Amino acid sequence: MSGETRHTIGELARRTGLSVKTIRYYADSGVVPPTDRSPAGYRRYGPAAVARLELVRTLRDLGVDLATIRRVVNHEVPLHEVAAAHAEALAVQIRVLRLRQAVLTVAARRGSGPAEVDELHRLAQLTTRERGQLVADFLDTVFASLGDQPAYPGVLVSMTPELPDDPTTEQVEAWLELAELCRDPEFRARMRQLVRQHAADHDVPGLPRPDAVAVVRDAVAGALGLDPTSPDADPVVAAVTGRYASLHGHPDDADLRQRLLDRLVLANDPRRDRYLDLLSVINGWSTGDATVPAVDWFIRALRARLPEPAR
Repeated sequence: MSGETRHTIGELARRTGLSVKTIRYYADSGVVPPTDRSPAGYRRYGPAAVARLELVRTLRDLGVDLATIRRVVNHEVPLHEVAAAHAEALAVQIRVLRLRQAVLTVAARRGSGPAEVDELHRLAQLTTRERGQLVADFLDTVFASLGDQPAYPGVLVSMTPELPDDPTTEQVEAWLELAELCRDPEFRARMRQLVRQHAADHDVPGLPRPDAVAVVRDAVAGALGLDPTSPDADPVVAAVTGRYASLHGHPDDADLRQRLLDRLVLANDPRRDRYLDLLSVINGWSTGDATVPAVDWFIRALRARLPEPAR
């Protein structure tokens, strides 16, 4: 008989922290068989059983099934192959759980009913191709007849969300909201108007130029603390209208100011900023400054300086 130390099942339980019942189950399953038995017929385990039980416990905690563990401890399959397979399976489960978490988070935030939850779940389950088709349909509607112009293919790319293969919960939530915006007929119509307005402002020879919103955003950033209807705001208004006039080759008169106001009123839709913010989250870009506060301020300032419409 070997001089190796033998442990009873009770001693093994104390050394590993596992219950006697669990060790007996592993022994009967052939995962950690006893080394031998005592003269009285009790199971006894050699020193290697402790390390083997530690490995079994670790693999069980990681979700590996007992049949696979038996193959590992019996050297029928390399541990690294089992680890790789289970890691991939867990990655799939995690992606599914993130999708579910995002749907439930959005539904809870909105107080959604069954129909909306079902629709959110459907949007979360779209394939990469289906997501691409949904966004392409939106952009085709918005940029119809303009996409072949030199400046617009790049704009289309910059407005296209690319949800990563392993998105965060935040990215999935952003996708759900952006997908709903893309399918909103009113938002589509507003964006289509805005794009055509932008195209009309740029239908002049020369280098690309900022649109009305960009001109306002750049000039108004430091003036938001002023009362837009007060004389203190006069220089800001003059700077914006003067630059807009020079960019488009028109005098800074009432007609140009009315045209600028019309452009800004159409552009001043919070959903436009929201689309861009959601796009940034999905694509992992930094979020830009919101334009709505600056445009709101300037619309009030410009209206206060335009003549009252004829009755």
